[in-house]
Amino acid sequence: MTISFFFAVLFLVCVAAGLVGALTGLGGGVILVPVLVLAFGCDIHYAAGASLISVIATSSGAAAAYLKEGFSNLRVAMFLELATTCGAMAGAYLSGRLDSDVICVCFGLILIYSACSAYLNKDDAARSLVRDKLSLLLKLDGTYPSEGQIVSYYATRVLPGFALMFVAGGISGLLGIGSGAMKVLAMDQIMGLPLKVSTTTSNLMIGVTAAASSGIYFRRGSIDPLLAAPVVLGVVAGSIIGARILPRLKTATLRKIFAGILLVVAGEMIVKGFGGGL
Repeated sequence: MTISFFFAVLFLVCVAAGLVGALTGLGGGVILVPVLVLAFGCDIHYAAGASLISVIATSSGAAAAYLKEGFSNLRVAMFLELATTCGAMAGAYLSGRLDSDVICVCFGLILIYSACSAYLNKDDAARSLVRDKLSLLLKLDGTYPSEGQIVSYYATRVLPGFALMFVAGGISGLLGIGSGAMKVLAMDQIMGLPLKVSTTTSNLMIGVTAAASSGIYFRRGSIDPLLAAPVVLGVVAGSIIGARILPRLKTATLRKIFAGILLVVAGEMIVKGFGGGL
């Protein structure tokens, strides 16, 4: 395989990863890390470092478009980022003190249940949730475009959602994985936000978490510019395409895509927990 062919194939794979990451709010690491290690023979540490850079690229490429189009909720993102940041710090502290294999298996099982719930869940329009006082106090509401109309929404069960965000950050710091799946689940299934708002707001949030983690990888020398450069270019292109496609997708279709990606992540986590992971 020539260098030019290698970079061309890698670029196309990263475009696909950025597309999926932008649509689901998970970032492209779910696809990138296994592909870089298994298909391209990259070391796991360099693959993880490139994946973190790609998450920042996904967030940067799609977040601006989503904010402009009225999907992302900046107030919700900034409030919940407090929980994920604190959780990530706690997870990093506990990383050398807990058995991560057991946590991987438990996390994978939770994601399988969550994938089934997301697939079977009703459309956003069918929800009827009571707004709590904290949501009113913090003004966690907004609007987003849907099928030519402007739809209003508000957050509910804010404290349980905040707690799950702390867990998401803890898992990210403990296991060195992206926590986009848990972020979308917290906003969609706990706080009752529309799925398109949840995925786009997650896209906005994951870049902040990844930026903090990437500094550690850069300090360790685990970010290779020759590998990260085509990854970033491909993921940015894919995330921009995803930002253009998402407004045209129906919620039911987006839920199926999200559930499928959750099952992929769950499989990776369970295999890793039993000692056969990457």
